[in-house]
Parts: sequence; C-alpha cells; structure tokens
Amino acid sequence: MKKTPAILVMAAFLLTTGCTNLSKTEQGALSGGAIGAGVGAAATAIAGSSIAAGMIVGGAVGAAAGAYSGCKKDEKC
Repeated sequence: MKKTPAILVMAAFLLTTGCTNLSKTEQGALSGGAIGAGVGAAATAIAGSSIAAGMIVGGAVGAAAGAYSGCKKDEKC
C-alpha cells in the first residue's frame, strides 16, 4: 500500500494549522486547493492515471475557484 497520499494529507494539515489571519480570498484559495487536490487524486486513482497529475490539476482548479469565491465574499472582485 502506498503511503504517499496519507503523507501529503498530513503535510497539508500541518502547514495550514497556523493560518488564522487570512482573508476570505486566501481562505478560499487554500481550502479550494486542498479539496481540489484531494478530488483530483481520488479521480485519477480510480481512473488508473497519474495521481500526481490529478493532484496538480485539481489543486490548481480548486485554488482558483476558491480564491474567486472568497474574493466575491470580500467584495473585491
């Protein structure tokens, strides 16, 4: 069994625990990127493709969507 996804999830959790003074745009980008990377990894694992590529693409799309959503909440867009 590969331990890489579990290690990446733990690293993401540890890196985000100190982020308390973020704007809604930054919070959206961070959470969207994490969720997107997770969904991308799961989807490519099921499809039998490259998990790393799925995490990169999913993370980028999720971060962009989360940042835009947060930007709308901050009313800066």
